[in-house]
Amino acid sequence: MTARIFIDGEAGTTGLQIRARLDARTDLSLLSLPVAHRKDPQARADLLNQADLVILCLPDEAAREAVSLITRPEVRVIDASTAHRVAPGWVYGFPEIEQNHASRIARATRVANPGCYPTGAIALLRPLIAAGLLPADLPFTINAVSGYSGGGKALIQRYEDPSAPDPLDLPFWLYSLGLEHKHVAELELHGGLARRPLFLPSVGRFAQGMLVQIPLQLWALPGQTRIADLHAVLFDWYRDQPFVKVAALDHCRQLERLGPEGLNGTNEMHLFCFGNEAHQQIVLTALLDNLGKGASGAAVQNLNLMLGLSSDLGL
Repeated sequence: MTARIFIDGEAGTTGLQIRARLDARTDLSLLSLPVAHRKDPQARADLLNQADLVILCLPDEAAREAVSLITRPEVRVIDASTAHRVAPGWVYGFPEIEQNHASRIARATRVANPGCYPTGAIALLRPLIAAGLLPADLPFTINAVSGYSGGGKALIQRYEDPSAPDPLDLPFWLYSLGLEHKHVAELELHGGLARRPLFLPSVGRFAQGMLVQIPLQLWALPGQTRIADLHAVLFDWYRDQPFVKVAALDHCRQLERLGPEGLNGTNEMHLFCFGNEAHQQIVLTALLDNLGKGASGAAVQNLNLMLGLSSDLGL
């Protein structure tokens, strides 16, 4: 019997991407609401309870409402919104966050898909804090740039539709200037940080792709931490992971530039250590697709784990 999957919010940016990754699969049965019934609470509740696994691609409040409509205990949920990423009882859906975490996701009934920015930042920070190379209370600064698809259909329309009422053509812009971005709570908790980081996101005039950067002054760290020490911990942590790769130090030294679109369409994330030993400085960097490992690809990876399948199926 094939697993029944319902994507609640399949018409949104993340929902469409998940659907595209699942459409060709014969091991799944995709349930879908007719367009005319998408705002019918009873029709939604019926499908939510018919499914074996539900993927929520909704605004936060709508995601919480959807969970409340599920009455059949066997229904398992992956929530792609921010609503449950720091909520008790929910497993954080980043399989690579620590050893054996994939097995926790596989057993879970409620999984919160990570945000795109935290995926890159946590991947860089968590191993180094766990290894004792970075103090958990260090005043971290995290800078990041995403493609405009991260803003959903409304922002995509402003960039791509000349007839939009408020078209936007900025080449690059900062946002969340009040330093209250909704991803910070999960970044702090799941990154293992003891203090709130300073996080400043931005958007570029490209559809998808992402770079996350964390600059560090090695001279300000306790001990005699070297670039090679940080790299060795990251390399060992992700050694056997199919989707997260750590670039060799020689490769990092040879790179003259790094664009944000290099992993588009994939569920991969590549980590880099750009450093200068003489100045005792390093910039830890993550490259990923904000719609891939940062959203829909991660959801499919978690779905595979929860159904007892190979994590890379369909990816």
